[in-house]
Amino acid sequence: QWFSDGLFPEMELEHQTFINKPMNCPFHVQIFASQTRSYRDLPLRFGELGTVYRFERSGTLHGALRVRGLTQDDVHIFCRQDQFSDEVRGALDLAKSVYSTFGFTDYKVDLSVRDPSASGKFVGGEDLWALAEQGLVEALTRHQIQYERVEGEAAFYGPKIDIQVADAIGRLWQLTTIQVDFNLPERFDIAYEAEDGTRQRPVMVHRAIFGAMERFFAVLTEHFAGAFPVWLAPVQVAIVPIADRHVTYCNGVAERLIEAGLRVHVDDRAERMNRKIRDAQIQKIPYMLVTGARELSEKTVAVRSREGGDQGTRTVDEILTTMLEANRVRNVG
Repeated sequence: QWFSDGLFPEMELEHQTFINKPMNCPFHVQIFASQTRSYRDLPLRFGELGTVYRFERSGTLHGALRVRGLTQDDVHIFCRQDQFSDEVRGALDLAKSVYSTFGFTDYKVDLSVRDPSASGKFVGGEDLWALAEQGLVEALTRHQIQYERVEGEAAFYGPKIDIQVADAIGRLWQLTTIQVDFNLPERFDIAYEAEDGTRQRPVMVHRAIFGAMERFFAVLTEHFAGAFPVWLAPVQVAIVPIADRHVTYCNGVAERLIEAGLRVHVDDRAERMNRKIRDAQIQKIPYMLVTGARELSEKTVAVRSREGGDQGTRTVDEILTTMLEANRVRNVG
């Protein structure tokens, strides 16, 4: 009753009704319920890269930013009431680390809570909603994160923290979401054995840091305008032989770089050197190594960088040192 508008039509197969999975939550609940759980087991965290399907209307689809089949880095944490605030803080720690690593420094944080006047759209008692919201506020406050309180945008089962990142033209797209949920454990009747021997309901924390992987990489690509830093670039080095007789030397250079863990492409097409360099620049490859007769005889490479152009001639050891140092850099913010 909560998701019918966003589901694909049902399918009848062998006298059974099937529907494309819209969320991963119930399956992690079933894993929790598959055996008796003790308070000593908590917090218990289940995670997967899970693909789900949402019937987005055709007019709302937008490249990889809004799709009908998406893969989430979905984690569900089952914990005691005295643990969920720490779990939320841990999720915020991870989100800040990921955003810093990928260079996202300008993002908007919303605390999405229910609208008290629309009680029919949400499940659960007032006291549990207040407790969940208090835990989220405490986590945001401890991290000194500025946020906007948004009424009516909570999930039907609990309040949440949403982090939105802007694309190249300033549109905000939600990536991270951290949600506190007292209600699904109640509806699925799951429990753990407390220290006093009683059965207690766990609290669920829903956590997706990247969110939809398709959307994350779309926003990331726009953020860098396709010019990824060295450590993130799909191809880090393009090696350009000037003539066919230089290809063997180029392959030898490539082998050394690949053995060191770098991603390398030797452009041995039957094209002019200038065309190969131009193609590498269009592809925004960070480094281009050009080799001809002189480089072959001196066992060097002529280095060009994406930003700085001609960098002069260097030995393979020198360019390897430069590349490995650039490949170690993770904080690009």
